[in-house]
Amino acid sequence: MNDLIVKEQGHVGRITLNRPKALNALTHDMCKAIEKYLNLWLADEKIRVIVFDAVGGKAFCAGGDITEMYIRGKAGDLDYGHAFWRDEYRLNAKIFNYPKPIASFLNGFTMGGGVGIGCHGKYRIVGESSRIAMPECTIGLVPDVGGSYILANSSGHLGEFHGLTGTRMGPAEAILIGFADHFISEQHWEQIKDKLSSSGDIQVINNFITDPEPSTDLLDKKELIDQVFGQSTIGEIESALLALGTEWSKDVLKKIYRNSPLSLACALQLIKDQRHSRSIEEALDLEFRFTFRSARYSDFIEGIRAQVIDKDFKPEWKHSSLREVAGSEVEFMLGPLGNQSLKWKEVK
Repeated sequence: MNDLIVKEQGHVGRITLNRPKALNALTHDMCKAIEKYLNLWLADEKIRVIVFDAVGGKAFCAGGDITEMYIRGKAGDLDYGHAFWRDEYRLNAKIFNYPKPIASFLNGFTMGGGVGIGCHGKYRIVGESSRIAMPECTIGLVPDVGGSYILANSSGHLGEFHGLTGTRMGPAEAILIGFADHFISEQHWEQIKDKLSSSGDIQVINNFITDPEPSTDLLDKKELIDQVFGQSTIGEIESALLALGTEWSKDVLKKIYRNSPLSLACALQLIKDQRHSRSIEEALDLEFRFTFRSARYSDFIEGIRAQVIDKDFKPEWKHSSLREVAGSEVEFMLGPLGNQSLKWKEVK
């Protein structure tokens, strides 16, 4: 398919995302094709390393292609979204558990669905242009594709901060929070891929690893972030930020207020719940509880309309304030799905 460039180069199985005009947004067919090749290469002894990269300098992958979900959802067809997420999450788990090393070269923006492809392998490489984010609350969703699992396992309450604000992480922040492993200057990336192809030895990357510019602003604010975002509810976080009354807290509130109140409340609880997840499968199952219900019961369709379709950036959320979201609504959106839960026999 034209949206992917797939090559076997020496000892490398290479998958290049090829939708640069769409910032390499991930489609359902791309998910299924990537899984097919991972299955194929698993049994191929010649292929020792998998490489994920992308065409174009702006983005590795800026998210899932949600336009089709909007069209289908508006027409009452919820099965399309359910099938997309089931296949995508199965792929996310497969990448997380894949026995051969996967090296992801995360140039430019990596967001949403891009995190599910690029941030679960064992060698997640960032460079000068890398910017990683989980901005799902802006479209009425929650951090998913295993992103909430990464957020939950970050230091202190940095996960809540990034999950609720969608703040972009530079290379140093991405490594600190757990979305990346190594900083390597992008001028060396093609040379590394060539060496991987000829040798099949993932350790060749060690010769190119350097330290990124430190994230002094995030480190300086960490104690404050932990204090504010360690609160139990989104309303308490709002109160803590309002009480501070600083330029920083006002900027954080501005980011929060642009998001769906229901998504924020659910994302906060989801990240807290993920600290008890024992596997990527458990984590994805928790996320699927929300996404399965999202088109019918959340702000997801309205969020896509405002941000992607009409681009008026004036969503009419179901709740006009953060404190309007009832605990029972969060419990419903994150409640067990029974026989609709994800099935994992496909990835074992």
